[in-house]
Amino acid sequence: MDYVGHIIRPPSEAYSMIIQVTVGCSHNMCTFCGTYKGQKFYIKDLTQIKRDIDEASRYRFKRVFLTDGDVLILPTQTLLEIIAYIKSKNPHIERIGVYGNTKAILKKSSSELQELKDAGMGIVYQGIESGNETVLRKIRKGALPHKQLEAAEKIKQAGILLSQTVLLGIGGLDLSIPHAIDTGKHLAAMSPDYASALTVMLLPNTPLYQDYVRGKFALPDKFGLLRELKLIVENMDVKNTCYFTSNHASNYLPIKATLPQQKNDVIQLLNEIIQRHDESLLKPEFLRAL
Repeated sequence: MDYVGHIIRPPSEAYSMIIQVTVGCSHNMCTFCGTYKGQKFYIKDLTQIKRDIDEASRYRFKRVFLTDGDVLILPTQTLLEIIAYIKSKNPHIERIGVYGNTKAILKKSSSELQELKDAGMGIVYQGIESGNETVLRKIRKGALPHKQLEAAEKIKQAGILLSQTVLLGIGGLDLSIPHAIDTGKHLAAMSPDYASALTVMLLPNTPLYQDYVRGKFALPDKFGLLRELKLIVENMDVKNTCYFTSNHASNYLPIKATLPQQKNDVIQLLNEIIQRHDESLLKPEFLRAL
């Protein structure tokens, strides 16, 4: 397989066929992300993509995930050709997934998204990070809440599953509470099929880390991060069923719950752990990772 650089995929795609279609991220300005720093974004040659599909097709995968950071930015016809080739080699494939940032989603027309859905694109992963406008501006996310909401609605209207991620701690100590409350309300408004909370990890090659070194940014402590998680869940009055997780390797406490059905159970668990303030109940630092 012709993998270039770091290959990032969602936890739920651990057993998927991973095909690298682009290298890097078309935005690549987020202050917290060091994955693609120094990497120029480009679309891989279609011939190489097909060679990788040929090689991976020797194994019987049920799902496919197309990387890197923003595959949905590709022209629709190119994506349709890639999907069609995957299906021709793997007629048993059940779902094809991609990362899609807000700008890329909004560049697609409703009819284009419907075409992609009909061709086999089953899920789009949208990193929203926060529902707080001040936080989003600080981290240079490139999309404010109203645009994220517009993008989410387009994905759902096309019948494509929507999975969104948010970041615990990204508002720092100063904006911890408004970040968490606004993020919960934002997720409620968008009501994704899946939502995941990750925890910020300070990486030396990022502007956020430099702010941390200079004393301009401070993370909440472990229990402060759990308070953010509790506030997010408390404010997630989703309109439809949402499978919510915090089981990413970066998190101190793994949670899996169906909302709104298990909302009270999650809040009760978090209250108990926060009140006990017992670090032995949390994931050890050496086990955390991106």
